[in-house]
Amino acid sequence: MASYNWNFTVMPEVIDSQGHVNNVAYVQWMQDAAIQHTKSVQADRIATESSTMWVVRRHEIEYLRQVFVGDELQIETYIDDVQRATSVRRYVFTNSNTGKIVAKGRTDWVCLDIDSGRPCSIPPEILKAFGFFPETQK
Repeated sequence: MASYNWNFTVMPEVIDSQGHVNNVAYVQWMQDAAIQHTKSVQADRIATESSTMWVVRRHEIEYLRQVFVGDELQIETYIDDVQRATSVRRYVFTNSNTGKIVAKGRTDWVCLDIDSGRPCSIPPEILKAFGFFPETQK
């Protein structure tokens, strides 16, 4: 399975009243990284062609260090586990200036059939795009 890295500078609009990054920004960054990774392997196109879409079931974030405006961050994201209709995506947030991990995250995603809105098996082509192969699907 392949990971995806996204590098960016923390902007003032995500800073809270305590002077560090607001917790909500991490959720947005997780979603943005997942979308970028998906597009980078064309899994968004495959999902559209197979009439499927992804929705979030749960987010988890473990905050390890504060992050401030101007900090350079790298988010590494990858798919860690796949079940029939679900996948677990992991995130590691690293301060590029210090090399220290500032947060870790996890999102549980569910694959839905667009027409019925019900969970469905993840199309094998999507799994292959992310470096999983159908025979590893549980």
